[in-house]
Amino acid sequence: MALRLTGYATIRVMKKQMVVALVLVLLIPVVMLLGGLVSNHINPEAAAGHANYGRNFHILSMVKNLVLLAAAALAGLLWLAACFLVIRSKDRSWWWLALAVLGPCGFAILATLNDRGETDRYTRFVRKLNVWVRIGYEVSCFVVIWWLAFQGMAVLRYLIIWRESVTSGMSTAQVVDMQNASSGMWAFGEGLEVMYMVALFYLLRPTVFNIASRATESLALRKAR
Repeated sequence: MALRLTGYATIRVMKKQMVVALVLVLLIPVVMLLGGLVSNHINPEAAAGHANYGRNFHILSMVKNLVLLAAAALAGLLWLAACFLVIRSKDRSWWWLALAVLGPCGFAILATLNDRGETDRYTRFVRKLNVWVRIGYEVSCFVVIWWLAFQGMAVLRYLIIWRESVTSGMSTAQVVDMQNASSGMWAFGEGLEVMYMVALFYLLRPTVFNIASRATESLALRKAR
């Protein structure tokens, strides 16, 4: 009985860690968006017409850049914390945290680590796979998740173009031309979106599997009755 209670307590802790990791990942774009909004509201040219214009302009520019750097640093800390919680949820050494610097590819490796504890249906499922089937499964998941991330980025791009068209009164073709004029910035932003979605989908994979498994089992029981 004590062992069973300990196992249930471990499951609750691990699920809580994964939930917190998911929340931290979801907070990353919020932090970056807020940082961008605050930075955009800091206008160094507001110092024009005042005494010590040069000094004030320099200070406002520095504050503007510091806000962006602070948002990026906080997003980085959230990323490291999320990776650490994934590692802890699998009862692995914190040395695996070094893979966090590889971005979504490192996160994919962390997500595929075998869980050493008694956990959910998804963990039991992957444990039953032999080595070659497991490799094939993980490679397939990697390809599908990246494909879904690119599709999600494309949908988000369409929504952004549509919103800009509605709010500015320009046609979608004009909005696309404006984006093409700063294609480097947009490509960088879309690359970040894809990497973010990859990490998010890997976090959601066990949850989606467990929900689908329970739904399938409930449906099978209803049919059996």
